[in-house]
Amino acid sequence: VQLQASGGGLVQAGDSLTLSCAASERTANRYTVGWFRQAPGKERDFVAAISRSGGYTYLADSVKGRFAISRDNAKNTLYLQIISLKPEDTAVYYCAAESGVITSRIRDSRAYPTWGQGTLVTVSS
Repeated sequence: VQLQASGGGLVQAGDSLTLSCAASERTANRYTVGWFRQAPGKERDFVAAISRSGGYTYLADSVKGRFAISRDNAKNTLYLQIISLKPEDTAVYYCAAESGVITSRIRDSRAYPTWGQGTLVTVSS
C-alpha cells in the first residue's frame, strides 16, 4: 500500500483542521493505520490509530478530547480531525500502515513498515 497525507498548513491557535491520508488500496480489514507526528528536534510520537476492522480506535493521552481518527472505507482514506489546535501541536504529521495485527504495539512507530510523506501543521499563537 502507498499512503499520501495532506491537509496541513498554517493555522491559528484554537482553529480546527482535518488531515487526510489517501491509500492506494483498500485498508479496511487489511491494515492497521495510524497517525504519528514529529515536532522539530523531537522523536516521532504516536497520535492515533484505527484497527484493521475499524472496530477499535486508539488515541495518545495528550490529544484525547481534541483529536479523532476515522476512516472512509469507500474512499480508502484515513482522517485525523483536530479541534482547538495549540502551538504545541506544530509538527509534521505522518500516516502509517501495518498489515498485521499489532494491538500490543499499535503505539510504536517501529511496528509500521509503510509511511506516507507527511504533512506539516504549523499552529501560531
